[in-house]
Amino acid sequence: MLTALLYLLVMVFVGAMLFLAASAVFGRSEELAPIPPGTTMTALPATGVTGNDVRQLRFQQTLRGYKASEVDWALDRLGAEIDSLREKVAHLEGVGAQDRK
Repeated sequence: MLTALLYLLVMVFVGAMLFLAASAVFGRSEELAPIPPGTTMTALPATGVTGNDVRQLRFQQTLRGYKASEVDWALDRLGAEIDSLREKVAHLEGVGAQDRK
């Protein structure tokens, strides 16, 4: 019985060491390194948001996902940008329709 327990403990120890070694070598499969706690990389230009700006957005990670206030801010900014672009398109379509008459 003692031998089986000893084998079990050795197997758990070896498994834990292999897991730690693999974690150190391969990381957590993140494309980017995590940002330091308390800082944020959430930034968008005041106007003229491009697809590349959105792809480069990074949010601070918390225990249960991303910081909700940063995600809400980014969604509000993107919503305002989409509304602005739709207004410009509607205006230009209206001008184009008047020119054709």
